Amino acid sequence: MLNQSDPVAVAVESYARVETYSVTLDSRSEAGGEKIRYYFKKPGYVRMEFIEPHNGAVLVYDPVNKEVLLRPFGFLKSLVMRLSPRNWLVKSSGGHTVDESDLGALFKRVVALQKGGKTAVLREEEVGGRMTTVVSVEGADNTGTDGLHRYLLWLDMKSNLPLKVIAYDLSGRKLEEVTMADLEVDVRFPEDFFRLNGF
Repeated sequence: MLNQSDPVAVAVESYARVETYSVTLDSRSEAGGEKIRYYFKKPGYVRMEFIEPHNGAVLVYDPVNKEVLLRPFGFLKSLVMRLSPRNWLVKSSGGHTVDESDLGALFKRVVALQKGGKTAVLREEEVGGRMTTVVSVEGADNTGTDGLHRYLLWLDMKSNLPLKVIAYDLSGRKLEEVTMADLEVDVRFPEDFFRLNGF
């Protein structure tokens, strides 16, 4: 039976209880794509291990110092770059910055579209062996957030977290499609996992 309450509100509440998570992100847009093993710890620590492109590259983000450490080549561990999270080198093909790459940032954009817009539960569908509720969130007429006007969200029925997201602009053109495989929540990470010496 489809959940007829506000599924986005349920998802946001579920995410508020999550302290850490790990997931494999596969992101595709007109500008290109990435496949990344992604790790997150509140209040905003990020670790990305790149699979495609730049296989072997590793990035960590420290929200306290607001600094990105990037090891661009897996075979050359001594080369580490210190960058701003807004540096073009660490922006995704979809234009996302590392400090706004987590599920919390996604939910902020979705909730912003909801205000004055429309939210609809469409159907149930399987994604990666998990049952999901497919939800459409569309902004008010002729409005959007950062060029976005509509999201399709595939929300896992167990965790209420997204396993797939598609973003559209005002004209209905697909901007980006992201699938999230192997999602695990409340993962225990080593103490130095989000630090330079954790590389």
